[in-house]
Amino acid sequence: MIHQLYREQQLHCDLETAWEFFSAPDNLSKITPKDMGFTVLSNFENTAIFESMLIDYTVSPILGFPLKWKTKITQVDRLKNFTDYQQKGPYKYWNHFHEFIPNGDGVLMKDTVDYELPFGFLGNIAHALLVKKKLESIFDFRFKVLEQKFNKQNPL
Repeated sequence: MIHQLYREQQLHCDLETAWEFFSAPDNLSKITPKDMGFTVLSNFENTAIFESMLIDYTVSPILGFPLKWKTKITQVDRLKNFTDYQQKGPYKYWNHFHEFIPNGDGVLMKDTVDYELPFGFLGNIAHALLVKKKLESIFDFRFKVLEQKFNKQNPL
C-alpha cells in the first residue's frame, strides 16, 4: 500500500536562498535527527543539483543498524521543484517531490513523499506501529530546524 506524507512550511527568505539550501545534498544531514545516523556518502560539494544525479547515504533508522540508501534526482525545474526517487534503500517505493513557491512572505516550501514499505501486510503493520510516526517525527524535527534557520525573529 502506498502512503503519503505531505508537509508545507513558510520560509522567510528569497527563492534563491531556499533553492540553494534544499538542492544541496549535504544539507539533508543538517535537517535530519542525529539519532538517524544519516550520512551523505557522495561528494557533491559546490555542485548544483541535476537530473540523473545519484546520491548515496547511510541511515540507521532502527536500533542503530546502518542501511545503504541511494536516491536519484529524477526531475529538476530550477527554482521551482525537484524530485528524488529511491533506487536502493529501506522502502519498496520512495518518491519525494520538493516544491518552492515564492509569495509575499518569502517562499512556501512543500514536501510530498509517496512511499511504500516492503513485505506486504507485514510492512503495513510496521507502518502503522512504527514507520508512520518515525517519518512524522523526522519531518517535525526538520520543521523546527528550518524555523530556526529561516524564520528566527531577530530582536530590533
